[in-house]
Order: sequence, then structure tokens, then C-alpha cells
Amino acid sequence: MKAMESKAVLITGAARRIGRSLALALAAAGANVAITFRESEEHAARTVEELRALGFDAVAIPADVRSEASVQTAVEAAAARFGKLDLLINNAGRFETADHIRITVEQWDAMFETNTRGPFLMAKAAYPHLKATRGRIVNIGSLGGLHPWSTHAHYCTSKAALHMLTQTMAKAFAPEISVNCVAPGMIVNGEVSDGYEHFLEKTPMKRNGTPQDVAAAVMFFATGPHFITGQILSVDGGLGLST
Repeated sequence: MKAMESKAVLITGAARRIGRSLALALAAAGANVAITFRESEEHAARTVEELRALGFDAVAIPADVRSEASVQTAVEAAAARFGKLDLLINNAGRFETADHIRITVEQWDAMFETNTRGPFLMAKAAYPHLKATRGRIVNIGSLGGLHPWSTHAHYCTSKAALHMLTQTMAKAFAPEISVNCVAPGMIVNGEVSDGYEHFLEKTPMKRNGTPQDVAAAVMFFATGPHFITGQILSVDGGLGLST
């Protein structure tokens, strides 16, 4: 039996990039996967085709994680599709570079709406379904939530808040639901000349991470001991040791 066979998974913001890799990894392990999208409808449709090609059910659900009503509708749609929910992955996120002194209130609020409020709303909506299945939540945090980056104050702070949300939810939702967080460092999609080569010398493992590295960490929390909860796992090749 595959590690995730018969499991029902909901992943936010999984039409492209890291989220797509997470969805493919979970489907390859046997899961039925629902992904949410906000603007990437065409990408979501293609990702669903790839997921179904692996032999299991998949569906793309429009959702705005900033909206409580939209979140509730998306969660109920996923639960109705599969008859249950076993795993929620809060992947949808916002990233932006900005000089600290030039960050506007609008930029600050927009970052927190997606990166912190979104996972809070998703977890709240999914709670009764996950409680019924003794399920799991995996949040996608960031190395930036563990280390201060001077040109990403609003991003770093929103991810640090997500890390704390992970731990408060782990205590509040125990013992039925385990809640953990994967905190990626510099992740690239396989491109060599993408402007991030300078991180290689700072990284003990001498390479940038890949979406597959992140997916492997998520799979650990998805299939490992339910007893493990409240953990923040860096996936950074050791970059945080020199940050």
C-alpha cells in the first residue's frame, strides 16, 4: 500500500511552483488531492490533469485564503468531494522585497492577510473534518521567519507569526490533529542562471534547494508519527547556519 493511499488532501495555492510539487508528491503516494487557486486557473487545470494521470482523484477549487467565506466554501467542497479530509497544507503565500522604511501599511497588511490570516482561516474551517479523521496540518513557513532579512521585514514577520501559529495550533488541536511547519530556504525550480547563485557559497550543502526537497519534508510530516507536533523544520541546506 502506498503511504498516502485513500487519504484526502487539501493544498492551498498549488497550481504552480512548490505547491504543484507538493500535490504531485502526495498523489504519487496515493492521495486524492484538492488544490486551490486564485488567479492561476489554467495552471490549476493542467496540474489537476497531471494529478489524475497518477491514478487518483483530483480537483481544483477557486479560493481566496484572505476571505473567510471563500475559505469555508473551499474546505466544504474538498470534504464533500472526497468524503473527508486527512491533511491540510497551507502553502499559499505572498513574497515581496521592499526597503524597510518604504513598506506601506497596505503592503504590510496584504502580506499578513495571505501568509498568516490565510492559514488561520483554513485551519479553522478544516478543524472539524481533520478532528474526525485524526488528521494533520502542515504549514509552509520560511527561513525568513527564523532569520531577519532587512529588505523583507513584512514577509519575515508574517512567516514568524505563521511559525508561532503552528505551535499554538499544535497545542490547541492536540491530541486529535498534529500541526507542523516546513520552513524552506532558497528554493529554485531547477534553473541554473536565476540570479540566486550567490547563495551557493553561503550554503554548506553548496546548492540551492528544490521543490522536491520541500515535498520530501512535507511527506515526512504527512506520513511520519502523528505524535510529532509543533515542529518547525528548516529545509535550507544549512543556509540558516550562516544567515
